[in-house]
Amino acid sequence: MKEYDVVVIGAGPGGYVAAIRSAQLGKKTAIVEKRFLGGVCLNIGCIPSKALLKNADVAHTLRERGEEFGFKVEGLELDYSVAHQRSRKTSERLVRGIGFLMKKNKIDVLMGAAKLTAKDTVAVTLEEGETETLKAKDIIIATGAHPFTVPGVELDGEKVIDYETAILRETLPESAVIIGGGAIGVEFATIWNAYGVEVTIIEMLDTLLPLEDEAVGKEIEKAYKKRGINVMTGSKVKGVKAGKGGTTVTVETKDGEQTIEADLTLVAIGFKPNSQGLGLEAVGVKLSDRGHIEIDERMATNVKGIWAIGDVTGKLLLAHVASAMGIVAAENIAGVETVTLDYDMMPRATYCHPQTASFGYTAAQAKEKGYDVSVGEFPFQANGKALGLGDYAGFVKIVSDKQYGEILGAQMVGPDVSELLPELTLAQRFELTTHEVARNVHAHPTLSEAIMEAAEAAQGEAIHI
Repeated sequence: MKEYDVVVIGAGPGGYVAAIRSAQLGKKTAIVEKRFLGGVCLNIGCIPSKALLKNADVAHTLRERGEEFGFKVEGLELDYSVAHQRSRKTSERLVRGIGFLMKKNKIDVLMGAAKLTAKDTVAVTLEEGETETLKAKDIIIATGAHPFTVPGVELDGEKVIDYETAILRETLPESAVIIGGGAIGVEFATIWNAYGVEVTIIEMLDTLLPLEDEAVGKEIEKAYKKRGINVMTGSKVKGVKAGKGGTTVTVETKDGEQTIEADLTLVAIGFKPNSQGLGLEAVGVKLSDRGHIEIDERMATNVKGIWAIGDVTGKLLLAHVASAMGIVAAENIAGVETVTLDYDMMPRATYCHPQTASFGYTAAQAKEKGYDVSVGEFPFQANGKALGLGDYAGFVKIVSDKQYGEILGAQMVGPDVSELLPELTLAQRFELTTHEVARNVHAHPTLSEAIMEAAEAAQGEAIHI
């Protein structure tokens, strides 16, 4: 039996960050990972998908906008397998970096399946089949989540697939149905459409990206229809049949039942926590009705010495949130100064084209909470840098308190808007107002000027609109 101060179960963006921070704080640390260092994000999620999206952006420009930029390309050939290879190399490079960080911080790495046998003991079934027992003063659960499917729809890994199969495919279908208009659905729609795949995206709720402001979803839908993507919102999938020729999807729409045929169907409707098989119930860790591990603001469960972070808690299923939770957990374990996370104010980004980015409250949510709301909006069509880029769909919208100018949230659609979020989240965190953001001189021409202009608009002092 090996003894540690901290054992982390799961080596995704939450787990490996928690392990590093624990080691920095002088804790003898081990991390257990069942599948791969870096978790879903680095291996089959956030990182390789962004590499594919970059290729898709170039492909779309060459295929659809060459004349606009003065390109004449005869006999253009797009090799998706090269894009796939580049995405895998990007992922592998970062994963190797995680291995280096583990060694640098003297963190023991065990590849295998972990199970709690007591509140301070973890049994690890190693890849070789042997079992190793770890004893720890504190245990951090960071096991993430896995995709679930539409009731009655069976994934076969060939014709009816999830995001993992999709991201590891080296070839493209000629046509595809995507079930789910959330982040994964709209990102794959962007990638496949850019390479000429005939894409239909089906969303049960009334807008794409239904967790975002309604105006954001409508802007993305408008952009997608312009690109030739078939968008079906307010539509419910009743069944999917796979055959030799592809798939047949039965959809209940506002206008009646329809069937759509496509080479393959991607199911991207949500995630379930990886909380089963860990021995949590046996040691008394409390789970929600949906299987999420319940935690307090310190990331502590109801069992002393057992902590949980990231997707398995169901707080906010984003890699950067898991990392922030991991740091807070490690600092609380070590008893050093830390922070309390405000999940409402966490940045959110979707890397479709155009991108979306947001944080905090929408105007409707702020009003429900009793605020007297002022909304400032600025379109990228009036932004010089966006016009120069030829990428000017979308807007910046800032929601603020009318009396004091307190920033309550923001919603953005447009070019690289994920890179504009930090100015606003930093301003909100340190209680800057729209007046102070508007008075901050922004370089010209930049996309960030849209932030300044929206802040001016929130005060009724817009210059360029």
